[in-house]
Amino acid sequence: MKTIEAGQVAYVSKPSLRFMLAHPAHWIAQGFASGLSPVMPGTAGTLFAWASFRLLSVWWPSMLFPLHWGAGIAIGFLVGVWACARTGRDLGIADHGSMVWDEIIAFWLVLLLLAPASFGTQVWAFLWFRLFDMVKPPPIGWFDRKLKGGFGVMWDDILAAFYTLLLFAFWRAG
Repeated sequence: MKTIEAGQVAYVSKPSLRFMLAHPAHWIAQGFASGLSPVMPGTAGTLFAWASFRLLSVWWPSMLFPLHWGAGIAIGFLVGVWACARTGRDLGIADHGSMVWDEIIAFWLVLLLLAPASFGTQVWAFLWFRLFDMVKPPPIGWFDRKLKGGFGVMWDDILAAFYTLLLFAFWRAG
């Protein structure tokens, strides 16, 4: 869970299902309850992203697969900026650990750009993405500290997705 920065007041230290259901932004930002996991909510949110990507991919025709996912990810990013800003404000912590929509959108992007990928490749993508998201190597950590609000919450995970995809690009080229 994120620490409280100077000037922040935690209104809700441990969000509940009741808090999540109180506003649509909370429901989205907290990843449809995956962010309420008592253990490693970011990992739970990424697992939700993986499962929902696989499920939703069955519904969309393969010819339009990238178009649907690309549009969904772009819209999801914009909705996430709003939802995470609102939820962070309501929690009193701008980037509360229970907000996992950023992991969901970023990992959907990874899965889309690696598709079609074997299950083993997806496992490695999951592990590398989680590592980059948790460790926040430069410049991810800098953006995490400097960019505030909903955009800041969303952006550092997009950078973690970029690092993951860059790693796979180097691996495939080698």
